Amino acid sequence: QVQFVESGGGLVQAGGSLRLSCAASGRTFSSYTMGWFRQAPGKEREFVAAISWLGTRTNYADSVKGRFSISRDNAKNTVYLQMNSMSPEDTAIYYCAAEKGARLGVFARDYDYWGQGTQVTVSS
Repeated sequence: QVQFVESGGGLVQAGGSLRLSCAASGRTFSSYTMGWFRQAPGKEREFVAAISWLGTRTNYADSVKGRFSISRDNAKNTVYLQMNSMSPEDTAIYYCAAEKGARLGVFARDYDYWGQGTQVTVSS
């Protein structure tokens, strides 16, 4: 089993940027597809981005395409989410998650392990 700890969340003004990190424990990090999800108050958890084992394939929600970028460093057991041109609609708790398969799934049920989340707040 693998565990994750997210960091990098905080308060940013509209138009600003943040980079989230998700550090994994365990030796099998490089075998997982990794994803980022977010959940705003009163809303369901939604897919943001996913990246394949080697980082050669990515998938993004339409709402973040061109603004967010997912990457990973398997040597550091870490996955990142670079968020640019942020808007108040990006305010949410952001979670990283690991998928045992290679689907780059867009549903929360596709993922097997989750971090505890990090709060991101974008002010207008």
